[in-house]
Amino acid sequence: MALEEKIRKIEERNKKVEFDKAWELSSTRRFLLLLFTYLTIGLYLQAINIPQPWLNAIVPAIAFMLSTLTLPIFKDLWLRHIYKK
Repeated sequence: MALEEKIRKIEERNKKVEFDKAWELSSTRRFLLLLFTYLTIGLYLQAINIPQPWLNAIVPAIAFMLSTLTLPIFKDLWLRHIYKK
């Protein structure tokens, strides 16, 4: 009985890990990151009276998005070359 419970818990954990991984790689998450970054920077630039805050918010939002897209590449390199176990 205890073995079946352990297996069930492991399967539940694996399912949660799969869902988390799917979310991390989803287009929805990436779009929301881009949107919230753009809105936050736009509001900040507007609050400090920068001319054309919403136009100027595009570049940092896209730069942030590009940085999040390149992270998996660097993670793979790190795992292969630095974190060799």
